[in-house]
Amino acid sequence: MTVDIPTPFELPAATVLPEWIDHNGHMNMAYYLVAFDLASDVLAENLGLTSEYKKRTNTATFAGETHIAYKRELLEGDPLRITGRVIACDAKRMHYWLEMYHGTQGYLAATTEFLILHVDMSVRRVAAMEPEQLARIEAVRDAHSALPTPAGLGHVMGVPGQSG
Repeated sequence: MTVDIPTPFELPAATVLPEWIDHNGHMNMAYYLVAFDLASDVLAENLGLTSEYKKRTNTATFAGETHIAYKRELLEGDPLRITGRVIACDAKRMHYWLEMYHGTQGYLAATTEFLILHVDMSVRRVAAMEPEQLARIEAVRDAHSALPTPAGLGHVMGVPGQSG
């Protein structure tokens, strides 16, 4: 049986809400993370990390690290289109890359990468996922590896020309 894996995943559309607007009249930086987090939840569902899986295995997923790059501002009412892909994974971790676009104008507004941890809730420690679950995520990772490497992946923050 062949499984068709979207490359990348198209995640649910959203709209910049009035409460997401800051004193500069654009989307506040914290709400980029909110929108990306909501999209990340859907990505996890697409990978089989459903609420049923988590309940059955007494596991959860925690964000271990995130990095957002803000490319262009978004305004109240702007439609959002978010895509997501798996960059890497092992039995305990997944590295996601998400891109946020203006839904009608098409420009890239922001990118993020998440390091997601698979956690055993009985001990609240990182733990291996079931082999079948890992195999599913590895299949998605392998399909997504055919995409070009995202610009900015693993970017290190700093002031140009300054060391340290």
